[in-house]
Amino acid sequence: MKLTDPVSKIRFVGKKYQKRLKNLDIETVSDLIHHYPTRYKDFSKISEISSLLAGEPATIKGEILEIKNIFTRRGKKLTKAIVADNSGTLLLVWFNQHYITNTIHQGDTFYFSGKLKNFSGQPAFLSPQYEKADSPAKHLTKDNQNYQSSNLVHTGRLVPIYPETSGVSSKWLRARIKAVFENLEQKPKDPLPKIIKEEYNILNLNKALKFIHFPNNQKEIKRARNRIAFEEMFWFQLQTLRKRRQWQKQKPAARIFLSAKQKEKIAKLIGSLPFKLTNAQKKCIAEIQKDMEKETPMNRLLQGDVGSGKTVVAVIAAYTVALAGKNTAYMAPTEILAKQVYRTFEKYLKPYDIKLSLQTGSSPQTAVRTPHTARRKQQKAEGGSPFADVIIGTHALLHRKEILKNLGLVIIDEQHRFGVKQRAKLLDSNNIKEKTPHSLTMTATPIPRSLALTSYGHLDISTIDELPPGVKPTKTWVVPEHKRSAGYKWIKRQLSTSSNQQSADLKNQAFFICPLIEESEHETLKDVKAVTTEFERLKAIFSEFEVGLLHGQMDSEEKEKTARNFRQGKIQVLVATPVVEVGVDIPQANIMVIEGAHRFGLAGLHQLRGRVGRSGQKSYCLLFTPKKGKTTRKRLKALEEHNSGLELAKIDLKMRGPGELYGAKQHGIPEFDFASLSNLDLIKTTRAAAQKIINEINNYPELKKYLNTKHIAPN
Repeated sequence: MKLTDPVSKIRFVGKKYQKRLKNLDIETVSDLIHHYPTRYKDFSKISEISSLLAGEPATIKGEILEIKNIFTRRGKKLTKAIVADNSGTLLLVWFNQHYITNTIHQGDTFYFSGKLKNFSGQPAFLSPQYEKADSPAKHLTKDNQNYQSSNLVHTGRLVPIYPETSGVSSKWLRARIKAVFENLEQKPKDPLPKIIKEEYNILNLNKALKFIHFPNNQKEIKRARNRIAFEEMFWFQLQTLRKRRQWQKQKPAARIFLSAKQKEKIAKLIGSLPFKLTNAQKKCIAEIQKDMEKETPMNRLLQGDVGSGKTVVAVIAAYTVALAGKNTAYMAPTEILAKQVYRTFEKYLKPYDIKLSLQTGSSPQTAVRTPHTARRKQQKAEGGSPFADVIIGTHALLHRKEILKNLGLVIIDEQHRFGVKQRAKLLDSNNIKEKTPHSLTMTATPIPRSLALTSYGHLDISTIDELPPGVKPTKTWVVPEHKRSAGYKWIKRQLSTSSNQQSADLKNQAFFICPLIEESEHETLKDVKAVTTEFERLKAIFSEFEVGLLHGQMDSEEKEKTARNFRQGKIQVLVATPVVEVGVDIPQANIMVIEGAHRFGLAGLHQLRGRVGRSGQKSYCLLFTPKKGKTTRKRLKALEEHNSGLELAKIDLKMRGPGELYGAKQHGIPEFDFASLSNLDLIKTTRAAAQKIINEINNYPELKKYLNTKHIAPN
């Protein structure tokens, strides 16, 4: 049997099991031996029947004195057996498993593993694991017992429990994996270089596979898991470093060196802003401008909490590129956000003769031309043909190749919301293969250090780690179901007052966020509020206020009208889906109510509450949840205690994993068996190991070949 053989080559694996195994992503012999246990049942203690203790897992070896199938008066199927060893007898009971009498017969000697429990007043093993012994019970000696237990698979040892699927049990998997180890023509090649294993004291692959499937003790399990975790993270780190190097081999679409006059223009723009830039913003701008001078294209991620001023940094980056005669493309995840960004760019850049174009699914397809000075003069002489220095849009940008031929900078907002292919398509769409535009991706979900060293290791990271002066933390409460009515009364009082010192006419405003658009009949979603139903209910509860509705399935004009009315104060209560998480900027809004808060990640909840209190007024966030579990309560309570997005991201990463933070499928974050993206020690170790090897990768042809077969590279 070879590792590359299909599983059908394994004994007892026919077409039926081949199909079932495919549900577990097992198609080859190699896939099967790399299908790892998630836990173990400890049946390693082999005891005499007379020494069994109630509730403790143990294994006995005994002779079957009798076994029979029984139908109870209530129609239940039982199989009862009496087993004996030198110290006594024990009752065995199985439920609805009459087929057992075809395997276990009177006079046979078996190992049985289970916990001693009470059955109808008698001590018994209920539904015990069983395995035939090679020798009769009367010949059981201490030495013979140790020999027997080392060869057991389902009893008398640490018994592995695997991820299962319908028709494929852990017992069945154990037997097949055992058969594979006994029939392999050659051992699996270990892809880890010897120098790495020696330096970091890493177990070799074959021992790790033996220990993970058939361990003799907990120490072997730990060593095997450490080996597999190291390997998983090591490959990911290598891929990350290789991707970074590939990017660094490219030539930038433009190396931007600012003249003294251009620096004056940027300083003038910054001086005209209605607020002062924070030191963090200034630092990020300097990092971006320095990157755009280099011989390699910029590949930078800009992170910062909601309201920290990322968009203004993007404005100055785009202005810098425009001064160098190149276009900027800004891709936003929603049309609402694209229009919001367009208004911001227009406000700050229009006075400086920077032309803008909005490209969304519903916007007119306006022409865009190169903004070179010579071309500008020609266009003006020809009657002023339309052109744009900055093109802002949604994924519609991907379908307008002709507008991106002079691309100098790509800005991708909330980048985890776009698929890997979408981002790659935009970066490649300038059709100049030997030149690559600078790339600036932005996120309001802060990156914990462990993720920064792995999933984002191919990016340089700039962080806006301070909020503008005057921004106050949003007071947050978790509101249980029995306090809902009191919560509504409090909200009504807030809506009836004004927190705006300049105008008493501008009343407070509130968001009500619901996870779904329509009601769901799905059992797991019955407790989730639907925005359309909740809108009707809240209209009645808040009848003295104007209530609006906003969700993704509304047409563009309707969405824009609702957002505009809310912005102008004509609507005081906006019932919406999380579409407002990014894009709806309402300065006077100060209340955020989130229904079904347990359905959201902490990062998402933090972004939602970041939509209120943007004018420095007192703001509040109410998290409604019907769930009473300790885990839910603990997670949501973190929002009451922390206003730092980075702290919340760390907590979410630890409790729910990276997929909940960034969307694993969209971002390319892998799912590991044993490695963890919150294990900073492992990440540091494997990154150091990968950095040593990446420089000598050509000296390890097998490693290089193996690396090319892995599909866990970050985007």
